[in-house]
Amino acid sequence: MDLHGNVTAHARQVSATFTPKTVAEVVHLVQWARQTRTPLYPVSRGLNWGYGSSSPVVDGCAVVDLSGMREIRNKTEISARNPVAVIEPGVTQGDLHDHLAEHHPDLTFNVTGSGRQTSVLGNALDRGVGYIGPRKEDIYGLEFVDGQGRVFETGFRRLGEHSPLAHTHPYGLGPMLDGLLSQSNFGIVTSACFRLLPRRPREAAVSFSLREPKDLGAFLDALIAMKREGLLATVTHAGNRARTQATLTYGLSKYLAAECGLRGEALERAAVQALRLVAPYEWTALGSVMGSAGQLRATLKEIDARSRRWARVRVVTEERLRLGYAVLHRLRWLPAARAQAAAIAAIRPLQGLARGVPTDAPIDNLLWKFGRPELPAEHLDRSRCGLLFINPALPADGGFVARLMDELDRLAATFGHTLNTTINIETPTSVVAVINLLFDRADPQAVAQAHRCADALYRCIDASGLSVYRARADMMADVVARNPAYWALVRSLKDVLDPQGVIAPGRYCPA
Repeated sequence: MDLHGNVTAHARQVSATFTPKTVAEVVHLVQWARQTRTPLYPVSRGLNWGYGSSSPVVDGCAVVDLSGMREIRNKTEISARNPVAVIEPGVTQGDLHDHLAEHHPDLTFNVTGSGRQTSVLGNALDRGVGYIGPRKEDIYGLEFVDGQGRVFETGFRRLGEHSPLAHTHPYGLGPMLDGLLSQSNFGIVTSACFRLLPRRPREAAVSFSLREPKDLGAFLDALIAMKREGLLATVTHAGNRARTQATLTYGLSKYLAAECGLRGEALERAAVQALRLVAPYEWTALGSVMGSAGQLRATLKEIDARSRRWARVRVVTEERLRLGYAVLHRLRWLPAARAQAAAIAAIRPLQGLARGVPTDAPIDNLLWKFGRPELPAEHLDRSRCGLLFINPALPADGGFVARLMDELDRLAATFGHTLNTTINIETPTSVVAVINLLFDRADPQAVAQAHRCADALYRCIDASGLSVYRARADMMADVVARNPAYWALVRSLKDVLDPQGVIAPGRYCPA
């Protein structure tokens, strides 16, 4: 089942696929591409769902699949005193987590909800947002092959891998070139230094359920203020009802079927009842606090005092979830207890994201929704699931964000769509929204309507003086048509590093 290649239902023709295993093989491919004038399109693992997966921006590219470059190069050097992993593009979230869990349980890292088999480096280079913070802050010291087949290292990695500064000092000397490899087509990144994080003595998630939708702006302002002051040190994710229900439904249904023996209409009714009980609010936010026991007590008290005017505040820890599940599971013959036990079963994998434990649960939800629960998460592109991301960057102004979200919701409704939205308080001065459109790729009319809706949302965002912070492959021409002077400068830099334009033509750069 091709259905136009990936979940966006928009893909380009590919001339070939190559799977290099070494830097030398990448160099050889670039040299071959220059000689044959064959454009290359590098992908880390090709699981960039909702943005184009492994589809190039233009037809005729040869895909360079880097999933075979799967080494953590400095395995023997990682320690609490040296919390850095030198990773290749094929290293997955699952790979890194499993290595740390076995060899360095005192360390963790900034994970995303995109699945265990997704690339750590690929997501960071495309400026994904993890549960701790922006992923672009996690990488430095990049090794890359430019469009002339030359190998360079940024920062102090250029001193050689055995230099004491190679993996430890993130800035180097002179102009910082790391940013040139982020959301660009200037070269093929073959490895990078990736920051690891120490596990804290105590960790707790804080759940906020907004009582009145009209208070969204003021509520967001309160969360933003707590981010600025360090009370909420990680990214706080505020999801609307559609997003929360989409996230929980499969986990709830799985528990009700496996542990309560429900099937058919009885299962559907019980899942709906459980959703109404555990997710009745229009907006629900989740943040994390970390530190010593004393720090947690003081921080949680202050968070509660600042938030309870607008939201119901609950503290969630792994210990509480474990205990609550043990009690409620025994009482699952009672509808209320059954619903709460099902909710805990659905929430636990997601709650682990804040502790650096990647999960396939969000992708499993989509596979279940579109009738392919038997597929592994990494095969989402083989399902009927249609998924488009439209993700605006936003100012840290709760009222502004609330008004824009309302406008986008009303606009989407004219196309028959309900937006699944998460508002991420990413930094003390900025917010991003992760908005996805879901549709059935097996229905040509649904595909066309979803793309029309996505285009209208993008125009609305642009008209508001804003921009998306990540772009789909099918959006690139529109993106680079705006701000022509800026993109002309980008093109001039491209000409220095890749004068024949063999690497990813059209990706974040005029083709």
